Amino acid sequence: MSTQDLGPSPTGPVDVEQAEAALVERYPRLVRIAYLVLPPALGRNRRVLTAHALVQRSLPRRRVPGPRRAEDAVDPGYAYVRGEVLRQALVAGLPLRRLALPRRAQFPPLLPHVWGLRLFPRVGGADELALDQRLSRLSGPGRAAYVLRGLERQGDPEVLRVLASAGVEDPASALAEADAVDTVDTWDVSEGGADAGGPGAPAIDRPSVVGGQGRRGGGPGAAGGPDVPGTSGAGDPAGAGLGRAERSERVGEQGGPGRGGGRAGRPGGLGGAGGSEGSLGLGRSVPGTGSTVGPGRPASGAESAAEPGYAGAETGPGRPAVGSEATAASGAGPAAGSGHRAPGAGATAGSGRPAPGTGITAGSGGPAPGAEAAAGGAGAPGGSLGGAAPRRPRLSGAALLESDEFDPCALQARPTDLLRRRQHVRAGVTAVVALAVCGALLGLPGDGWGRDGAAAPSYARNPAAEAALDPAAVKRVGPAVWPGATRRDFSVWPARGDLAGDRALLRRALAVWARPGGAVQSSATPGTPVGPPMGPPQLLFAGRVDAVRVVLFHDGLRAVRYAEPVEGTAGVALDFARTDGADAVGSTALVVSRAAGNVRYLTAPWVRETAVRNLLLPAKEPYALARDAHGVTDPVPSPAQAKGCARWNTLQTRDGSGLRLFTDLGELAPARLLWGRPAAPADATGPEAREAWARTACQLTTVRAHGVRSVNAWRFARQRLPEGAGLGAWLCTRAETWRGTGDRVLAQFLVPSPEVPAALAARSEGSPACGVRDPRVLAGVLWQAPGGNRYVLAAGSPDFASLEVSGGVEGRADGPVLAVRAGAGAEADLDGTLRDGTRRAALR
Repeated sequence: MSTQDLGPSPTGPVDVEQAEAALVERYPRLVRIAYLVLPPALGRNRRVLTAHALVQRSLPRRRVPGPRRAEDAVDPGYAYVRGEVLRQALVAGLPLRRLALPRRAQFPPLLPHVWGLRLFPRVGGADELALDQRLSRLSGPGRAAYVLRGLERQGDPEVLRVLASAGVEDPASALAEADAVDTVDTWDVSEGGADAGGPGAPAIDRPSVVGGQGRRGGGPGAAGGPDVPGTSGAGDPAGAGLGRAERSERVGEQGGPGRGGGRAGRPGGLGGAGGSEGSLGLGRSVPGTGSTVGPGRPASGAESAAEPGYAGAETGPGRPAVGSEATAASGAGPAAGSGHRAPGAGATAGSGRPAPGTGITAGSGGPAPGAEAAAGGAGAPGGSLGGAAPRRPRLSGAALLESDEFDPCALQARPTDLLRRRQHVRAGVTAVVALAVCGALLGLPGDGWGRDGAAAPSYARNPAAEAALDPAAVKRVGPAVWPGATRRDFSVWPARGDLAGDRALLRRALAVWARPGGAVQSSATPGTPVGPPMGPPQLLFAGRVDAVRVVLFHDGLRAVRYAEPVEGTAGVALDFARTDGADAVGSTALVVSRAAGNVRYLTAPWVRETAVRNLLLPAKEPYALARDAHGVTDPVPSPAQAKGCARWNTLQTRDGSGLRLFTDLGELAPARLLWGRPAAPADATGPEAREAWARTACQLTTVRAHGVRSVNAWRFARQRLPEGAGLGAWLCTRAETWRGTGDRVLAQFLVPSPEVPAALAARSEGSPACGVRDPRVLAGVLWQAPGGNRYVLAAGSPDFASLEVSGGVEGRADGPVLAVRAGAGAEADLDGTLRDGTRRAALR
C-alpha cells in the first residue's frame, strides 16, 4: 500500500476509537510489520506471539495528536498504531542490560499465549529463506527501514520521518543498511558447460535481479543492439552475457495500486531481439491471466511489449494484470521478439507462474502441459532454449515480504517437547501437593484451641512453648491464698474478672503475646523483654472494661495486658511492664484500662480504700474512688495523657500499714511518690510533702514512659536570699526505674512564694547523686532579686564544706550555700569541697 496513492485525509488528534478501527481493519498487515522487524533470534514461535502482543498493545489510552503532515499517512489512526508497533518492535530487539531497567516489550508476552503448542508461519522456498537470513544480519532499525520501503511502499523521506518518530537515533544509517539488501544479486556462472554458454550450447535465460528489475541478453542469431544496462552486448556469445549491477529503484517511487504508471520499454536490438527493461518484474502470474511487468499492482486490460516507445505497465507485487499480454523472449522467430501472441498462448514477462494452456514464462519454470514454447526450443522455429528447461529466477526481497513465510496470521501448529512437558507437569503437581500439605499442617490448631485471632503464624512447635500457650495450663490463685502468704506481691493476686473462665479469650491473648501480628499495637517500658512466656503465666484478671475485653497476666518478671474490642479483633493492644522485685507496696495496683483520657486501676486484694488527690492542691482533701467487686476502680482523669498541667490526679490507697500515693506516668504499673532523705524515704502523704510536691509535680512529665518505679523528692538545703528576699529551698527529685538503671535526677530551686513553681536548676540521667549510694548533690542557678540585681545562687547537701564559682563570675563561700553578684547572662563553673577534702562538680 502506498500512502501517496490515497486521497488526503484530515490531520488532527487521533481518538481511541479511530485507532482501534485502523488496527482491526489492517491487523494482518500490522502483525506482519512487527514480525519482520522483530529479531529472528527470538525464534519463530516467540516472534509470532510477540508480534500479535505488540499490535494489541498499541492502542492509545486517550486522545493523542495525529500526524503533522497530510502526506505522512492516509489514516492518522493507522499512522499512529504503525508507529507504536515499530517503536515496541525496536525495543523488543534490544538486549537486556544488567544495570538498565527492562522495558515491557523485552519480556515474553503474557497475552496472547498458547499452552502446549508451537506456532509458526508456513514454510517458504529458498528465496524466502535467503531473505530471512539477510534480514537477520541487519539491525532492528535497518529491518524497519527495509519493511517500510518494501512493504509500505514509502520513499526515503517518509522512511526517515517514521523511523525518527519511532525513536531511532540514526535513521540515515538504518536506510543505508536497507540499501545493502537492495544491491545486485546475480546468478553465479560456472566455467564451461552449458551454463557458460558458447557456440552450439543451449542458451538459458539468465535474469539479473536488480532490486526487482530483471534483464536478459540475446540468444543465438540475435543481432546486437545498443548497449543497454542489464542486457548483453552485441558481441556477446549466445546467452552468455550477464546483466551489470544496477541499483534498485525506490519502491516508493513506483506506481501504487490502481495507477497505470511505469516506465517505457527501451529499444532493443535489431530484429526486436533486444532485452526489454522490466521484463522480470515483481509480479506473479495467476492461471488464466497474462503477465505482470514491474513491481506495481496489475492494471486491468494492459498489454506490455518490449517495443520502442511502448510503456509497459508496472503494477503491484505478486498480482497479475487481468487479461494482459506481454512478450519478452530473446532470439528470433515468430514467437520471440515480434510482439505477437501465438494462438491460445500468452507469455508472462516476469517471475510469475505460467497459466494452464499458455506459453512458458520468460525466465521462469518450465512450460505448462500442452503449452507452446514461446521462447523457442529444440526444433522450434527461431528457438533459443535448445530444449533445456530454464531456471526460475529469484524474486526481489520487496516481493517476498508479501509471501506466506512472513505472514504471522496464517500459522501452523506443532506440539512442544512432550517428554519435558510431562516431567514439568509432574514436578508442578508434586510442588502444589507439598505446599497444600504444609499449609494444612501449619494451619491446624493444636489440641483444638481454635483460631488465634490477631496472632501471627506459629513459628515454634515444642512441648514447652505449647504448654505456655495452653489456656488450661494458666496458673490461677484462689482468693484465700493471699491472707496467709508470707509475702504479698503479684504472685498471690487471685484470678478475678467475669471472663476468667473464657478459654477462647485466654487462647487469643496467649497467642498474641507469643506471636503479635503486624496489626497489634504493642508497647513496653524500657528494659522490658517482649518475648513469649517461658512457661504458663499467672492470670490476674480477665473481664470486660469500657467496651474492651482485657486480660492481665504475670510471669514473675513482667505484667502483660492484652486488650481487644468487644466486636472483632481490630485494634488489639498488648502492653508489657517490668515488675520484678515488687513488694506489697509495689504491687498495689495495675492499669487495667485507658479510654477517653481516663484511666482505671485494678487494685490488690489487700487494698482497703482508694481515693483521688490533686497533687497541685495540697490543702484540698481527696475524694473517694469507688471500686467494683473485682477491684476495678472508676475512671480517673489521667495526667499522663493531659496536654497541660492544670491538675495532677494521683491514686491514694490505704492498706493495713498506712496511706500510699501513686501517679500514672503512662505505664502499666503506676509510680510511687515518696518524700525524704534517700536513706529513709516515706510516702508523700504528709503536709510538708504535699506542699513540696505541689510545686514540683509538673516536672514529672520529664520522666513519663521511662519505666519509673518510684519518685522521691528531698529538700537537701535552705538558703537566705540576698537583699532580704526571704528563705529559698533546694529540692532533689530522683526517679528510680524497675530495671535499676537509667535513673533520672532533677535539682530544683523554690523561691519563697508558694504559688511559684519550682525552677529546674540541673538534670542528669544515670547519675548516683541524690540516691542511696551517693546522697550528695550540688546545683546552682542565676537568680534575679526583687530589686533587679542578679546573683549566682548555689547550694549543696550538708556534706559540703565550701563552694566556689569561677569563669564569668568569681566567688567562694564556706558552707553548703553560696550567693555571688553577677551580671546579666553570666556563666560560671561551680565546684564544691566535701568535708573529707574531695572535690565534687555540680550536677549536670
